[in-house]
Amino acid sequence: MADFLWIIYLGFLGTTAIWFLIKGKYKNNITRFDFVVSIITWLGLFAYVTETEMLIPPVWKMVFIFGLLWDAVFTIFFAERFASDFGLDEDAEPMPLAAKLSGLITVAPLYYGIFQYAF
Repeated sequence: MADFLWIIYLGFLGTTAIWFLIKGKYKNNITRFDFVVSIITWLGLFAYVTETEMLIPPVWKMVFIFGLLWDAVFTIFFAERFASDFGLDEDAEPMPLAAKLSGLITVAPLYYGIFQYAF
């Protein structure tokens, strides 16, 4: 059952990234860089779920640390700036920090899997 849930989560992450790519939502360098980081972390989770050996553990340790830091920085500092690129309301009032950080909950399983794979 757990493998099934991991596969669903992989599909959710992959589908979301591809949908944003097809819709042309990656319009500037920061969002494109975020897309690249998303693909790399997705590959790490894919390797963990399928028990496939990709690269060496030190690489995945760096991916874990850098990816987690990047997601936190992007969520806190850049997500609101590019909200209009993702079809969100520009005129909305600023989101509190706690609400921004709660959005990181959706990527918690991603980094759990990469951590398990790397360490």
